Formats: sequence, C-alpha cells, structure tokens
Amino acid sequence: MAKFFLSRRWRLMKVVWVLFAVEFAFTIPALALFALAQPDNYRTRLWQDGYFNRFNSNPTARIYAMVNKTPYKTPLVWSQFTTDFNVVISVLSMFILIVKGVLFMMHVFWPVIGFLTHGLLVGLWAYSTFAQTHPDHSDPRYSKLSAPWYIVKSCNEAHSKSNIGYCKQAKASLGVTVIMLFLFSVNTLLALWSMVPSKTERHARHASLDSIDSQKGQMRFEPPPTTPKQRHWSARASEMNISGANNASKNEAGLGSPTSTIGGMKTPTTPRTMAFSRLSGGGSQDLPLRNQ
Repeated sequence: MAKFFLSRRWRLMKVVWVLFAVEFAFTIPALALFALAQPDNYRTRLWQDGYFNRFNSNPTARIYAMVNKTPYKTPLVWSQFTTDFNVVISVLSMFILIVKGVLFMMHVFWPVIGFLTHGLLVGLWAYSTFAQTHPDHSDPRYSKLSAPWYIVKSCNEAHSKSNIGYCKQAKASLGVTVIMLFLFSVNTLLALWSMVPSKTERHARHASLDSIDSQKGQMRFEPPPTTPKQRHWSARASEMNISGANNASKNEAGLGSPTSTIGGMKTPTTPRTMAFSRLSGGGSQDLPLRNQ
C-alpha cells in the first residue's frame, strides 16, 4: 500500500503566475507607504487631530504620565511599534517575493514551501491589519469609535486641513494591507490544495512502488556466514571464483578460445588435446623431424 506523500506540482499554474504578478504590483506600494510613515511622519499628527475633534485620547497624556510617574500604555494604533512592524513586514514581503521568483525558475518552490511561507505572511499581515484598525479606548470620555477616526470618518472632517493628505495616506496603507492579506490567503489555500496529490500522481506513485517491490522480490540476498565452517567455505568459494576469472583472462590474452571442436563436440583446449590433435593429422606439418 502506498505511503502518504505530498505533491510537488502546483495546480493552476496560470493562476499562480497571476497571483505572483499582483503580489509584486502591491508589495512595492506597501513598502513605499510604510517607509513614508517612518519614523513618525504623520502618526502623532493624526492622533492630535483626532483629539481636537474628540475622536480619541490626547497624545500629551503620555507626557503627563511620565511627569507624574504613573503607568501609561500607548494605544496600539498610535504606537511606534506598529509603524516599525509595518515597515519590517513590507521589507520581508519584498525579500520573500524575490526569493520565491528565483525558486520558481529553479522548479524547487514546492507547494509545501509555499504553504509555510504564505501562511507566515498571512499571520503577519493579519496582525498589521489588527494593529491599524485597533480602536483608541484609553480615554473613557472619547471611546465611541470602533476604529481610528481616519478610517471610519471622512478625511474632510480633519480639524487641520493640512492633515487631509496624511489621512488619505493612512487609508491607503490600510487598503494595501488588506489586499496583501487577501493575496497571501489565496496563495496559502492554493498551496494547500496543490499539496494534495491528484489521481494521476497517485496512480503513478502506486505504479512506481509496485515496480520497486517487484524488483526487491526478484533480488535474493544470502545472509553473511556466521559459523567458522561457513566462513571457511565462503573463503574457498571466493578463491575459486578469483581463480576462474584469472584463467578466463589468460585465455582471452593469448591462449585462444577455451574450447575447441572435435567431431562436432566442444571439448576443452589443453596441451594434451593439442598434441593428440596434431598426431591425428590436424597439425602433422608442425611436428619436428617429420620430413627427414
């Protein structure tokens, strides 16, 4: 019975290449958008703008907490960690995209590798989506929104008109993040499906295993000698084989064929048979003193 195995062939290769092209088309904008937000190009501005409209907490609350030595945790959506995390996963996605293209051309990017790689990226981009949409409920007075104000509100509602462009940039970053999450989810499902062998691959696997089993059944292996008597006869057999091989090589080198034909029957050719053959007339001219 055939053992379980994973297929190394991708299904729907045209779809795979289309997903590859779309991934490349969105990885570059993601890298550019998150790089522009680094280190704090507009995060604090949008935070402050939301406070002026009473959409979220006051960014200066962390300063008061530091002065008063009281514990304070920055909301995830406004933290430096989220900004750095988005930059890291965008760079990582670009690196994986390049390596994936090389492995595809070498025909070694198997579905199991794609499943593990894309599954990891799904988790990273899912957390990025979670961090960008995490609500700011640190101030109980302004905790009505279920997500940051620049997502659920129009950018035209910005308190400062100079922040409208930053609001649109933050919206675009979230949009690219969602698209990347969707692409890697589709890639993961496609890799999982491709890992399951098709009927043709299963039949080929069965035929290959049956051929190997039949070859193993035809091959007979004798166990090694264990007793002194068995080892003695094994050594004698080896010596006889070596002696026979040496005699055969000598015959091929100059003694002629190991057999000769006399009366239609094949007999071994030895010095004695050669002498009798000459006495019977086959080689009388070669005998010494024959003509004297």
